[in-house]
Amino acid sequence: MANTLFQSVIHQIKDSVNRTIGIVDKSGAVLACSDLNLVGTVRPAGSLDEVFASTEFVTADNYTFKTFGMPVHPEYAIFVEGTDDLAASYAGILSTTISSIKQYYDEKYDKAHFIKNVMLDNVLPGDIAIKAKELHFSNDVSRVVLLVRILGVDNSQAFDTIQALFPDRSKDFVINVSDTDIAIVKEVHQNQDTRDLEKLATSIADNFGSEYFTHTFVGIGTVVTGIKEIAQSFKESQVALEVGKVFDTEKTIISYDNLGIARLIYQLPTTLCEAFLKEVFKRGSIESLDNETLFTIQKFFENNLNVSETSRKLFVHRNTLVYRLEKIRKLTGLDLREFDDAIVFKVALMVKKYLDARPVRL
Repeated sequence: MANTLFQSVIHQIKDSVNRTIGIVDKSGAVLACSDLNLVGTVRPAGSLDEVFASTEFVTADNYTFKTFGMPVHPEYAIFVEGTDDLAASYAGILSTTISSIKQYYDEKYDKAHFIKNVMLDNVLPGDIAIKAKELHFSNDVSRVVLLVRILGVDNSQAFDTIQALFPDRSKDFVINVSDTDIAIVKEVHQNQDTRDLEKLATSIADNFGSEYFTHTFVGIGTVVTGIKEIAQSFKESQVALEVGKVFDTEKTIISYDNLGIARLIYQLPTTLCEAFLKEVFKRGSIESLDNETLFTIQKFFENNLNVSETSRKLFVHRNTLVYRLEKIRKLTGLDLREFDDAIVFKVALMVKKYLDARPVRL
């Protein structure tokens, strides 16, 4: 569709520019041209590398080139016959004009642009149904948002890699969110569940790990039905990443469905959390517990409050573990061998971790 748009624009302005003008893509294919004989031809591989690597005017083979489209990763370039100042002026004016026309076209007709605006809450609720109908979007399809956070990889490379993993652009949409985050709005089938989505997310993370040797984290929102609900799934994927960063630092795949009590704690006001910690640790601060004691507590919880199993895993005598638990009881007033006290202590540790992770306000 973009080719038709480009040719239409070139056709309308060719009489005003007494030179051959046209548009090429990164592969060197001429998508539109005032000389119809050139449309569909392809320039030699690598001949436009310099053109697409620069944001300035580039001259080659008696033509002046100027890229347009995405600022970081341009997809197209205008070319004007000649290498003089007038050719550069034409190229500059045409690249700006056609880029603006394409942006308007994308905003009005492009599905990916529409999905991005819905996901980011940039479309009024009343307009979503109307626009979805114009673009022939089914409102009964189930979709989910996966938010991929890639560290240490150029954003354009990461985007291209993910786009290659989801080639069906009529059903799955890959969207740049920030320098590190890329969202995938994926259509899902009725028989797909959270485990299937986690397997998909794991394959994405593994792909980046093997290709770029980098850490990749994926937050998974809930599966939603209807275009309007995509924004909800996106927000949930953001929460999943943020909560995982605080409470499950070793996890790389975090599902909103599996956040458990961490989701509740994450949404609590800090003043309430601080009051809770003061109430729990009346006898002594949690800071009074050394690293060895905290590690013992962690292992005790991991082994379901089983003294024998925990002492075995810690390679200590059972009496040594009992002594440590008794020490904790004296410091905090909580006996971790009692289920109710163990629950309170577990929640308190999570609340403390949440408070420590929040930025300090000056």
